[in-house]
Amino acid sequence: MTPDIDELAAMIRAQQTDDQRILVAIIGAPASGKSHLSDRLYHHLGGDEAGAAVVPMDGFHFDDAILKQRGLLSRKGAPHTFDVGGLRRILLALRNSPDEEIYVPVFDRALEISRGSARAISPRHRIILVEGNYLLLDQEPWNGLHGLFDLSVFLEVPEETLRARLIDRWQGLGFDHQSAITKAEHNDLPNALTVARSSKPATITITNV
Repeated sequence: MTPDIDELAAMIRAQQTDDQRILVAIIGAPASGKSHLSDRLYHHLGGDEAGAAVVPMDGFHFDDAILKQRGLLSRKGAPHTFDVGGLRRILLALRNSPDEEIYVPVFDRALEISRGSARAISPRHRIILVEGNYLLLDQEPWNGLHGLFDLSVFLEVPEETLRARLIDRWQGLGFDHQSAITKAEHNDLPNALTVARSSKPATITITNV
């Protein structure tokens, strides 16, 4: 399926009845285009004023201090380097307390840390786009999230395309070509294969992105 933003937005709106809050998972490997699609959908749905909001999974990264203590810093971004319990509690609050303001963390890439309570989800926000790699991962504890989404969208991208994008990403952050390859192949690509091979089927799969 080639992404059609109008059709996708219509499918999301069709999930709503009586203006209740819905949670939509946007899933894909690193560099698959999740953030780009989430941003496009957010604006296409009318943005903040129309009641749309984005909750990135990246806000639930463990802090580097915890990762260093556990010897996991080099694997930052792998499934076991996230606070899945914290993410689940926030998603439950978003589902079960739609008339309360809920504060969610946001990952600051410039500082490489999650900033707590950095985004407010208010009662007017009725379409929540939850964006992340592992939201449909068929492994504990991630599989405890599956039932919290009303709709899921998976971005399917060939491995070689992901590899090229990841190398470009690291080079854009100042790494030389060989270092960028090492960074991509040591951590990002294994994580991408985990997403591709171990995720449950989504409601909608988008290819050719």
